[in-house]
Amino acid sequence: MTQVTTQYQKSLDPTFLCQYAIPHTFDQNLSFMKYSRIDSNLFVKNRKKLADKMDNKSLAVFNSNDIYPTSSDGTLPFKQHSDIFYLSGVDQEESILVVFPDCHDPALREVLFLRETNEHIAVWEGAKLDKDAAFETSGIKTVYWLDQFETIFTKMMAEAENVYINLNEHLRAGTEVETREDRFIKKLRNKYPAHTYKRSAPILHYIRSIKEPEEIELMQHACNITEKGIRRLLKFIKPGVWEHEIEAELYHEFIRNRASGFAYQPIIASGGSACVLHYIENNKECKDGDLILLDVGAEYANYDSDLTRTLPANGKFSPRQREVYDAVMRVKNECFNMLKPGVTLPEYHKEVGKLMTSELIGLKLLDQTDVKNENPAWPAYKKYFPHGTSHYIGLDTHDVGSWVEPMEENMVFTIEPGIYIPEENIGIRIEDDIVIRSGGNFNLMGNIPIEADEIETLMNE
Repeated sequence: MTQVTTQYQKSLDPTFLCQYAIPHTFDQNLSFMKYSRIDSNLFVKNRKKLADKMDNKSLAVFNSNDIYPTSSDGTLPFKQHSDIFYLSGVDQEESILVVFPDCHDPALREVLFLRETNEHIAVWEGAKLDKDAAFETSGIKTVYWLDQFETIFTKMMAEAENVYINLNEHLRAGTEVETREDRFIKKLRNKYPAHTYKRSAPILHYIRSIKEPEEIELMQHACNITEKGIRRLLKFIKPGVWEHEIEAELYHEFIRNRASGFAYQPIIASGGSACVLHYIENNKECKDGDLILLDVGAEYANYDSDLTRTLPANGKFSPRQREVYDAVMRVKNECFNMLKPGVTLPEYHKEVGKLMTSELIGLKLLDQTDVKNENPAWPAYKKYFPHGTSHYIGLDTHDVGSWVEPMEENMVFTIEPGIYIPEENIGIRIEDDIVIRSGGNFNLMGNIPIEADEIETLMNE
């Protein structure tokens, strides 16, 4: 490995390289995170996909996330930006990736800049990536410390004509917090006003939406951890437990299986709280006769799982609860076959609405008059099913991808229909994560109990 690094150093200015060379003091087999090291070939492939879609004479820049402050000297746990992780596997703060596919100097076609590490930092914060570990993680041979960024990047910009900047273009993005990426882009535009700036988001949204086999394997692992949590709960839940106790049981099971924790803020909603779509207080007692809606998922190696199950607190659905549960299951089962290559999400959701309308009529929650007089912009079924049925999932729970282009093989979506009846204290949602395949879809959560009879049996063993 040291020989590979030296070979690439020869084509760069030796005054920089010799000055910042460091001894390799850390165990290169060390996994810096809870999860096992991911084969760097995944990130090599991902960068190749990006490079293939970039215009000539263009470079693209990706920054890690900040460590966000709370108050005093407190900070939130670090969470890496999904794009730089997708392209490099680097899972630490103060990192920059530059991709310049047709740079004249081969050593500058992929460059990683990292915060310099040493034994002192290792004592206070834990081990960070050194240059060899960064190569093992990412497959990137050219690695510099951050204090060399301005010098090396200026050399690259002198040759580049176009710069791909990485703005957050997720359709549901909405925050007033200025990110590290935002600050970098402001500085970049000010220093290099004559370059042409392009958007990396359309490229990343597309290539990230189609999962590599390694990514699907990581998502399967996250789902398997989620399964362990749900099976633990089926033995734990009973009238009198509190929602936060259920949350604690899940967290225990997730962490002991090397998940980083919950993929998103968990929803543990009993009784009428199950009709609140984003209920996260998780502070009520689960009472006899309540349903408990669990919208939870483990995160493993930054890949998310997203599951919903609705369980009877006493281990037995009432006749009406079972009637509604079975209706939701029928819609979900039909959705499984409707998600397929060539279909667009708007087409799919329109068909789901027809299925749900039929089920709601069967439950006597709607009648034909309601449907006849409905507002096309807000169909009658939306009264009891007000949210969408499927979204992309991957490195983000609401992952990136097109909402207008046809689905493709190896995209991964949730399926999560629900029926919410506040006046009856019934809220039921059921959700799995599905890999789209031309020969038949694959359910990453196919081993997690879902049928009402199986749930009742396991809860009463």
